[in-house]
Amino acid sequence: MLLLLHTGQPTELPDSLEDAAEIAALATCQFAEASGSLSRCRVDFDTSAGDETFTLLKSSTEFMQNYVSALCNSMIPGLMQKRQAEIMAVSKAHAELKALDDIDEGDEELTKEHEKKRAELVSIIDNGGRDPSEKWEGPVARIYFPDEGSAALARRDWSELVPSCVEYSSCGGVQMQDVSKDMLIFFFCPKASESEYVEELLQKSEESAADLKMTVFVNPNLVDMGVTGFGMAGRLLRERLIDNLTNTYYLRTLQWGALTRKWPQAFSVWYVRERRVPFTL
Repeated sequence: MLLLLHTGQPTELPDSLEDAAEIAALATCQFAEASGSLSRCRVDFDTSAGDETFTLLKSSTEFMQNYVSALCNSMIPGLMQKRQAEIMAVSKAHAELKALDDIDEGDEELTKEHEKKRAELVSIIDNGGRDPSEKWEGPVARIYFPDEGSAALARRDWSELVPSCVEYSSCGGVQMQDVSKDMLIFFFCPKASESEYVEELLQKSEESAADLKMTVFVNPNLVDMGVTGFGMAGRLLRERLIDNLTNTYYLRTLQWGALTRKWPQAFSVWYVRERRVPFTL
């Protein structure tokens, strides 16, 4: 049983991972509208409850895919219409595939034509209605990963799970990508060792991308006392980059409950107790 301890307007717990991503995207979109261009915020999502079997980047990957998709569909012009067209294409392909199954295929030539058509329809369904040869020419949502290995895996595995406007880069190394069309920037699980690169990339993007709306830090860990230390360098980094980031969404599960927040509502503490234990607020 979950009990709520809060002050102010509470933030409800999500029903699922997908629900959390939708709520986070809505809050981020509202924050962007209220803050104007070049706004910065952060989203923290950690449902490991202390289990360190997987890294935070690995355990929050599915949330990130859903969150990026929802936010892009809300903020990238033309993307929602494109997505609706893809859904219609998949629905039409399903209907035509069912119609093929209902046809008597006694003619050999007709059977060959049906098999070719069937393969085309299955391809449309498997690709989610997308045309693999079609290249997105509109605004870009760019995700920066901590290293090139993580970015390369995302290029390989995320293409069918996130919108076609998403491009993948990494912190550090030689930066060859064109950021002039970037509208949304995500730093996914940036670490303290990448803090210098993050600042450089952020400055370059805000200067070069004319249509940049906002930058989102997802699960940032940019201050590590083992890297930045307790001294002036760490304090200045917090002042320049971290302290001004607004938490548009926060969800962290713990062994005794959860802590959550959806902007602009208050942080809420949800406490787990057994039904037989009396509890009063």
